[in-house]
Amino acid sequence: MTAQIIDGKNFAVALREKVAEHTSYLKEKHNITPGLAVVLVGEDPASQVYVRSKGKQTIEAGMNSYEYKLSADTSETELLTLINQLNADTNVHGILVQLPLPEHLDEALVINAIDPAKDVDGFHISNAGLLATGQKAMVPCTPLGCLMMLREYCGSLSGLNAVVVGRSNIVGKPMAQLLLKESCTVTIAHSRTRNLPELVGGADIVVAAVGQPLFIKGEWIKPGATVIDVGINRIEQGDGMTRLVGDVDFETAREVAGAITPVPGGVGPMTIACLLANTVTACCRSYSLPEPQGLTV
Repeated sequence: MTAQIIDGKNFAVALREKVAEHTSYLKEKHNITPGLAVVLVGEDPASQVYVRSKGKQTIEAGMNSYEYKLSADTSETELLTLINQLNADTNVHGILVQLPLPEHLDEALVINAIDPAKDVDGFHISNAGLLATGQKAMVPCTPLGCLMMLREYCGSLSGLNAVVVGRSNIVGKPMAQLLLKESCTVTIAHSRTRNLPELVGGADIVVAAVGQPLFIKGEWIKPGATVIDVGINRIEQGDGMTRLVGDVDFETAREVAGAITPVPGGVGPMTIACLLANTVTACCRSYSLPEPQGLTV
């Protein structure tokens, strides 16, 4: 048996189409255009590429894109002043400060300065608390994308055993909360978990977000399980070139799993699509309009 490949690219295209449709509806029926503000501090090359991609896709969806590029030596006071201005700007419905920040800036302080209602990354402590207690929150983009794909490929998740390998605030913890909300039986594991192969082997759903290349082996996977690989790691090929791989040994896992996301082309494309979806959701909430179907959980 070879696993069905979960095509994140196609899924993201469909999600962005839904975002564009609802954006058009908001413009026509309510004269409202959702707006996303992205703040980039410094000149990290990967962050620059990511921010450009976000801006391009925001505009393609029909939304307003606001980009703020600040020098690497920007002070904390200057950054917080900009965030306060964006919090007060009624044309801005989503605010994202691109991470990582330069070392002299307090990441937690900056994230928590964003209005929780505009925190489309879902990293604010208030949104983390709301999600943990099962209340309406802005959901972090990567776990949101993972859940959307799981629902598509598994149908009802109720009663399934899920193992999340990874305990970060960005993916592991919120992913576990979302799966609990879907009535899964959830185990959070990590690189130091004892008997990890045995734990993974009992899971109907495996979400790999441990940040170690090819960490989860195919022989660990339960036959027919659904595997969501969040990892993005660059490794040497041996010919001086590098390639992207996930946290799962894809070649061995695909021979056992029922469905699996590739790297690249799996979870990655969903992250920006879900950022756009969160911006539309935040916009609707700010005007007390019905939330768009299929863009949130």
